[in-house]
Amino acid sequence: MELGDYIRILRQRGWLILLLALLTAAAAFGFSKMQTPVYKSTLNLLVSPSRTDFGQAQAAKVLLRGYESWMLSSLRAELVINELQLDMTPRQLLGDAAVSSDDSRFIIQFEVKNSNGDLANDIARTWGNLLIQRQEEINATLRKEDRIGIEPIDMPTYSQDKPKTTINTAAGGVFGALLGLILIFVLEWLASGVVRRPDDIDRYLDIPIIGVIPSKSN
Repeated sequence: MELGDYIRILRQRGWLILLLALLTAAAAFGFSKMQTPVYKSTLNLLVSPSRTDFGQAQAAKVLLRGYESWMLSSLRAELVINELQLDMTPRQLLGDAAVSSDDSRFIIQFEVKNSNGDLANDIARTWGNLLIQRQEEINATLRKEDRIGIEPIDMPTYSQDKPKTTINTAAGGVFGALLGLILIFVLEWLASGVVRRPDDIDRYLDIPIIGVIPSKSN
């Protein structure tokens, strides 16, 4: 097929691409709106060594990994559940939580997902306070110059994590457009064996037209 053939096909059947793109985009948008929103709260904690020497900094970096394991335990999850009176098990709560650390900036990032954004913030704040209190207990047994402080950089904030309506709608539109493109070429392939006009003979068979039988006049 030549470029002109593709242009002709798109002119004749291009509306199918647009129609399917609109239908699938609308379906994706509707499906996203039907889903229950899930919000993610993020809390950043700053780990601050009392001294800036290499040894103290290295000790703080090592502790960051330990903090991750300490926070993501069923014991801490149960404490959060009891304090906030949550109707869930520690395992369920841990499934909605994640923690990571950045030893180059001495930051611990804690994330919690929940269908209630304000509750997600409360969970993150309460969980972070457990770590702060734990470190304060450890600091009480250390000399002042050996202590490591932990404090929130800011209050926890939440944003919608699911559904991603804009992305889903765009993906639905692209899928529909591709489906429409495939469909019109399938239809064109099925119709390729049917000769409807004199120029079809020249295009498909590459032979000259000797004559044409006129259609019956009404």
